[in-house]
Amino acid sequence: MKIADEVAEAFRKALLSWGERNIVNYPWRKNRTPYRVLLAEILLHRTRAEQVIPLYNNLVALCPDAFSLAAIDRGELHRMLKSAGLRWRIDLMHEMAKTIVERYNGEIPEKREELMKLPGVSEYIASAVRCFAYGYPEPLLDTNTVRIAGRVFDIEVKDSSRRSKKMREFMRNLLDTERPDVFNYAMIDFGKKVCKKRNPECFACPLWMCSYRIRIINDFYKKEGVFYEGGFDRGADQRNSGAQKWA
Repeated sequence: MKIADEVAEAFRKALLSWGERNIVNYPWRKNRTPYRVLLAEILLHRTRAEQVIPLYNNLVALCPDAFSLAAIDRGELHRMLKSAGLRWRIDLMHEMAKTIVERYNGEIPEKREELMKLPGVSEYIASAVRCFAYGYPEPLLDTNTVRIAGRVFDIEVKDSSRRSKKMREFMRNLLDTERPDVFNYAMIDFGKKVCKKRNPECFACPLWMCSYRIRIINDFYKKEGVFYEGGFDRGADQRNSGAQKWA
């Protein structure tokens, strides 16, 4: 799907403006060393951020680098993380740290292909490390960020969309290349706070070009006998043609 440059720019500006006021200042978003970003992303996988905060703080204090994480007794890690249901990640984290020490002398690799050779590192985690620690303009595709893109630009998304090359390229074109970290943090938090899976806050949404938002508000006002039209005028046929289907 190709979108007009002015539409993409309007989306970026609106999202970044929201982000400047609403991005959450989690501890892993400060002092972003590659090791800390990697550790946080492993902990955050399928775990609520609020639950990760004390675990992350304790783990960074106990294991400030890959050498100390590789050397720590696994029983200590189990005691620290099992209460959060992270037991399956403990062995992966330990193996990951040992690999970093043995192959990379304790340094977190910068290249995507090297990152993805580490135990427990997915494509999403590799992208997050490259963006937040090394500053690369990497799009982050998960259920939240893909849902936002789907709603705003009227794209039909499903679970496989976050692994789609077409969707990755589309998201890359949306990305703010000057501030990719802020853009991605804003996308993550916006999906949790506003563009939620259930009961999205469409009336509070600043993304005025959003196709989904326009339909929701239109439906509301139609009941009141008023027609609402927002966003760019891209033609009634395009607005009403239904979602585009992507794999």
